[in-house]
Amino acid sequence: MDLIQQSIEIILSNQSSTGAYVASPAFPSYAYCWLRDGSYIAYAMDICGKHESARAFHNWAANVIQRYEWKIDRIIKNRRSGLPLNKTDFLHTRYTLDGMEASADWWNFQLDGYGTWLWALAEHTKLANSPGMIETLGSSIAAVSRYLLEVWEEPNYDCWEEFPQFQHPYTLASTYGGLKAVNAISDSADQMDLGLAKIRSFVQKNCVHNGRLMKQISPTGDQGALMGVDASLIGVALPYGLLVPEDQIMKATIAEIERSLLNKHGGVYRYAEDTYYGGGEWLLLTAWLGWYYARLGQRSEAEELAKWIEAQAGADGFLPEQVSEHQLHPDSYEEWHNRWGPIAKPLLWSHAMYLILRAELHRTGDPT
Repeated sequence: MDLIQQSIEIILSNQSSTGAYVASPAFPSYAYCWLRDGSYIAYAMDICGKHESARAFHNWAANVIQRYEWKIDRIIKNRRSGLPLNKTDFLHTRYTLDGMEASADWWNFQLDGYGTWLWALAEHTKLANSPGMIETLGSSIAAVSRYLLEVWEEPNYDCWEEFPQFQHPYTLASTYGGLKAVNAISDSADQMDLGLAKIRSFVQKNCVHNGRLMKQISPTGDQGALMGVDASLIGVALPYGLLVPEDQIMKATIAEIERSLLNKHGGVYRYAEDTYYGGGEWLLLTAWLGWYYARLGQRSEAEELAKWIEAQAGADGFLPEQVSEHQLHPDSYEEWHNRWGPIAKPLLWSHAMYLILRAELHRTGDPT
């Protein structure tokens, strides 16, 4: 089986006519489009030459933002007036494929998807040679930029939709990376430059423990914050660039991820306390670590992780969200299985990250 081509076909066949990518077509709770997942999927399509697919997603996302821009205006007004904010004020993290807010309650206040969309859109304009999209989608870009610059310090759900009382280095980095990406290809503004400097300084001053990044921090000094690592911290360097991959803080963070979250059999866990479906190994995180390895020239390590991912594909070529052979907390598996059914498969984000890893290995391959 050619898992690269199969992954492309799985993604394209699960893209709505509206441009939205369904997170997982066979998992009811994921029958929506997340900006986070969708942005990485669109980037994978761009690096595979499927620019029309990525363009359709970005147009869909821009339309969603235009539809709910009134929320951004309201939250900025209320926040600056000192009025209390509640969970219904913020932009949602997932939408129906038609671009509407989902009616079911969810853990919605998440900022990372919006920063990731800005980053992926900037990448699309370069990879698809479509600089005109910055002007075409300019009002949506400006709206998201205003939103992120206003609320980036607010505690919110992390990229796993947990721990809303904390601040998360991954989320802060995605905000930084998205704003920096669009700032680099549009007219610079002093406000943007100042915001970027504040975010970067905040992470460096507040999110480092024992020479490495930590999973989360508490704005109130709450001792309940988890000070270990989360595999999503790879994103602080790649792709968001708040720290370069060679930075000593990043190297120390990766070393701790390897020590505590990389299973000897090949997969990568989210974080040590993870109980979702028993806390299995996530394919997209395994690909993410491989992406980092490949970028640093550690080809053998990256190739080993790519092969582990390929071994998880079923006969149909579907890649799941996670695998359960070596769970961190197996006693919690049944609870989630009873609530939502079997683990999501296929997960389009898993396929996208696999494609990104394979593309990086191809790009950095030995020319001889």
